[in-house]
Amino acid sequence: MTTDTAPEVLRVETPEEFRTMPEEYQELATHQMMVHTEGELSGADDYLQIFFPIAPSAYERKVCCERAAEEVDHYMIGAAVLKDLGIDTDYMLHQKLMERGLYASPAIHKIKTWPQRALFSYLGEDAVLDHIREMAQSSYRPWADSFDKVIKDELVHVGHGRRIVRELIRTPEGSAEVQATLDRMWPFILSLFGSDKSTRSPQYLRWGLRQKTNAQARADFVARVVPELRRIGLTVPGPAA
Repeated sequence: MTTDTAPEVLRVETPEEFRTMPEEYQELATHQMMVHTEGELSGADDYLQIFFPIAPSAYERKVCCERAAEEVDHYMIGAAVLKDLGIDTDYMLHQKLMERGLYASPAIHKIKTWPQRALFSYLGEDAVLDHIREMAQSSYRPWADSFDKVIKDELVHVGHGRRIVRELIRTPEGSAEVQATLDRMWPFILSLFGSDKSTRSPQYLRWGLRQKTNAQARADFVARVVPELRRIGLTVPGPAA
């Protein structure tokens, strides 16, 4: 396929067909795949370097290690798709967490408390899961087809965060701490959907690499999670409440 305009329904089935696509498509798709693949590897480091040291029990430390192993699996899945396009991501393995800039999220690296860690997995990883579900419908089919295990694993990650939050809010003190943490973290959670002024966002839609704008994805997330938070006795700050 060599046209410079995106058809209404686009399917790029193989690496060979990918290489015949317009430069814009190749650049956008490659950037998306690189960002996600690096992010999965950084997710493993987050679990080991940020969350493991603050875990309150041996069991929770074990779970952090399990989650980290899954994130490395996800990196390997993304790396394999990129390798088929001739792109080597091995250099990412030799970078320190703070050296990776494609999926930089300094707010995660500032997590210091167990309620922060719980809310990040419950809400932050759920926000990322929304992005992953979009990529699972990508017009580049080898990329779309790589997400079955990733989605299953990430659902477990979100469920783990939800479970910790429910445990913490069983007491009035814990509920107050979680609510105060949510008040501080909510803007960060929403920021995971990117800027409404993003120039890439409409281009991703045009080429079938995403299905929603950043604003649409954020609004859908808010509409879904705010009622759930209310049901367990938590509220979000600002207009989204």
